[in-house]
Amino acid sequence: MASDPWQGHNFAALFAILIAGAATVLGLSVYLCSRLTRQARRGYTPFAVWRDVTLATAAVALAHYLWGCLHVLFLEDQEQAEECERQRPEGTPTLVGRRGDFIPLRLVCEASDGRDYSVIIPDYINPTVAVLLLLALACAVTSALLHHKQRTTTRQKG
Repeated sequence: MASDPWQGHNFAALFAILIAGAATVLGLSVYLCSRLTRQARRGYTPFAVWRDVTLATAAVALAHYLWGCLHVLFLEDQEQAEECERQRPEGTPTLVGRRGDFIPLRLVCEASDGRDYSVIIPDYINPTVAVLLLLALACAVTSALLHHKQRTTTRQKG
């Protein structure tokens, strides 16, 4: 129920993210390992190298995100509430709710004075995912520029 102030992450969404994410990481890993064969390495171009670095960086970012999701998955509602109480900052009044956010990934404990704080998800997850996604974006742009340059050079020769 959306009006429940004590809702955490939606279990169905969390489970779907974990299944789809794990399948994606596995698929990317298999693809990237196939790119390490001698035959595949012979045909490497700068564009292909940057493309594969982009995919590897995105896979690592997704793996970190899934690691954070697993922290939430294995805690029952009661355990989440206990963690909110255990990590409540000094001077924070009564807790009035709990919510789960997927972006950024966090479990937020809400206090009656309007302040909130995050628990359960390790502090390094969201910054690591953000940095890796920015790196993947930079690699993707580099790959696209190299691919465009390669196509332009090939057209001029032909």
